[in-house]
Amino acid sequence: MYPSDPATAHALHAFFAVLPFIILIGVTIVLVPTWLICKKAGFSPWLALLMLVPLGNLILLYILAFADWRVVPIDQLGYPPYPPPYPPQYPPQYPPQT
Repeated sequence: MYPSDPATAHALHAFFAVLPFIILIGVTIVLVPTWLICKKAGFSPWLALLMLVPLGNLILLYILAFADWRVVPIDQLGYPPYPPPYPPQYPPQYPPQT
């Protein structure tokens, strides 16, 4: 099963030496955003590890899609409502018009 060509064997050894780093980068690209999404949604960030389990990513997707997110509503944070009220409020004019 081993290749008889030394160049091919060398290329395979190099590939298998680099493969763990490629896997580590791929796992990091997936886990970091999922960790932050779970944390912002009010869930345990450890749920992000479901992304490493086969079909676990679908389970996590459905958990995030259909669960109630425990976050503070935007109106309690002091931000203005969106969309802004219509018609827009103009700045007061001085002297006041009567």
